[in-house]
Amino acid sequence: MINMILKMSAVTLIYVVLTVVLWKKTRDKQMTNLLKVAVGIVYGVMAILSTHFGIDYGDMMLNVRDLGPMSAGLFFDPVSGIIAGLIGGIERYIAGTYFNVGAFTRIACSISTCFAGFFAAFLQMFIFKGKRPSVAYAFFMGAVIEVFHMYIIFATHRNDMQMASFVVEICSVPMILFSGFGLALIALNIRVICGEWYNPLKPIPREEVPVSNRFQVWLFGVTAVVLALNFGFSFMMQTQSAMEGAKTDLQVAIIDIKDVYTRVAVRGGDKTKIRYHVGLMGTFHMFDEEGNCVAGSIDDGQSNNIMLDLMDQHEPKEFFTAEVYGAESLCLYHTMEDSGIRLFVEMPLWDIYEDRNNQAIETMLADILLFTVVYVLISMLVQSIVVDNLILVNKSLGKITDGDLDEQVSVYDSLEFASLSNDINKMVFTLKGYIAAAERRLEQELLLAHNIQDASLPKEFTFAHDGFEVYATMHPAKQVGGDFYDFFFVDVNKIALVIADVSDKGIPAALFMMRSKSSIRSLAETGSGLTELFYKVNNELCEGNDINMFVTVWMGIMDLANGTMKCVNAGHEYPAIMRGDGDFELFKDKHFPPVGVIEDMKYTEYELQLKPGDCLYLYTDGVTDAINADEEQYGLDRMFRAVNDNKGVSMEELLTNVKVDIDVFAGDTPPFDDITMMGFRYKGMK
Repeated sequence: MINMILKMSAVTLIYVVLTVVLWKKTRDKQMTNLLKVAVGIVYGVMAILSTHFGIDYGDMMLNVRDLGPMSAGLFFDPVSGIIAGLIGGIERYIAGTYFNVGAFTRIACSISTCFAGFFAAFLQMFIFKGKRPSVAYAFFMGAVIEVFHMYIIFATHRNDMQMASFVVEICSVPMILFSGFGLALIALNIRVICGEWYNPLKPIPREEVPVSNRFQVWLFGVTAVVLALNFGFSFMMQTQSAMEGAKTDLQVAIIDIKDVYTRVAVRGGDKTKIRYHVGLMGTFHMFDEEGNCVAGSIDDGQSNNIMLDLMDQHEPKEFFTAEVYGAESLCLYHTMEDSGIRLFVEMPLWDIYEDRNNQAIETMLADILLFTVVYVLISMLVQSIVVDNLILVNKSLGKITDGDLDEQVSVYDSLEFASLSNDINKMVFTLKGYIAAAERRLEQELLLAHNIQDASLPKEFTFAHDGFEVYATMHPAKQVGGDFYDFFFVDVNKIALVIADVSDKGIPAALFMMRSKSSIRSLAETGSGLTELFYKVNNELCEGNDINMFVTVWMGIMDLANGTMKCVNAGHEYPAIMRGDGDFELFKDKHFPPVGVIEDMKYTEYELQLKPGDCLYLYTDGVTDAINADEEQYGLDRMFRAVNDNKGVSMEELLTNVKVDIDVFAGDTPPFDDITMMGFRYKGMK
């Protein structure tokens, strides 16, 4: 036994190592026809070697030959499995027929090995579909092919069931276990190499378990339980039938033996020569009143004494079991009233249950094969009819949820899926209608918001006062934006200039922009200084600012009478200033935190002295942050080049030409941020 286990383990391990090494070498290669044939030949040779180096039991060979075609077909290519199966199967028949290697099982072994190749090819093509089998699946399929092997032994030896049963009894367990464990170890190693192995004892969340796996588990469990119950009931009925038949045989034997004994006694013949078969291996004994054995299987005194003791312990015509001739047997005795001779008959239990055992083994093998066929076919049907269609539906739904509302679900393999496809398509069509209506309504609302925002910005750039020139533009990235500009008189000769950028975009930024603009203007018109103005505006915007928005602001109040401008920069871009006929240059003024961030923040103003002809160019970060198709930023250098190229024109022309330069740079790239600019030229008082 130990020698058999060691030898089978060594051969199985060779298969495992060979398959893992070959798989690692071919995993990144295309399976060309030449490579498929080569792999098939390698495993065909392995099957041949398994035949000749298996454990020889005379008329049978204990081996794991079917691992060859199964490994080739499951882990490489269906063609490789078929080639390996044909090579190993044909050679097995030749070796058994002409060289007497396992001659009794040559047909069954040949059929099994050939079938193993086709079975592996079928599994790879229609069940696993090019994927690697799991460890559990691999063990199950390796065991099933050997179950088929054992069943074919019964099927090909109907005329010698006793020998077939002996062969199956010897070979079945080791060959089934080693073939199953061999394939399972190969699958385990390959999954570990690929990083696909997971701890089967670790629970998996229900939402991550595929419906096919859950169905297969239930199908496996229910079918196995049903077949086990059916087998158990059949086994119980066969046991009862065999026992009842044996009891009848013993009763008939007693009647027949009494009749023969009476006829021999009447003729005066030799009673010791009476012969009678009780079943196949049962015996009978006749004892006189002194306890001497007068007919039947004359044996030593010890066996006779055992029978005499058994008869003393039981009543006549009472069936009982006891050990006779070293085997548990069913016994019965009867006393002949006219002569006092006691007739003892027995039948070994193994003889009684031999047919039952043979039928049970064959039935069990047939049930396992039936279970496998049902399991595989139903799994295929569920996969093709339900799971594959669900995958197609989910694939289309994924495109729809990603925004592709033109995607159509087209699964019409059954009434249910056709109805589901139509319902989803109708839902998407209706949804598109709702979305279109919502977009139209939103577009109208955004247009209204745009008009309101646009109307809130000053558009009149002509003043009765001729001491300055001002122009401003705002181009929102969306229909509404978060930038704003403003200019207004706070006194007869004092004009306030404001440019600001809210931290967000769209409707929320537009609302915060309106609030900021209104607060700044209302406080400025009361005559508040910039220090006080920014303190109050900051606290107003901090109050109730749950969404943590803020606004960067540059503001200056220009005294047109003397050219003095008082300014505050709350986190905004540096202004650009041009002195006389010089170029625009960056003026790095003192920065404070944006408005709406820190309560009770104190802002300090600074003073800027302008002379007639001096200009200011104010802008938001949408100018410098504009990008093109290569994701390059417009930047300060391009901005200064553009403004200096247009420094001699009016403020309106300056801003217009800079915007054109930005648009040419960006090309078809949509704006990322609002673009707001303001130009101011001081002319002096006449």
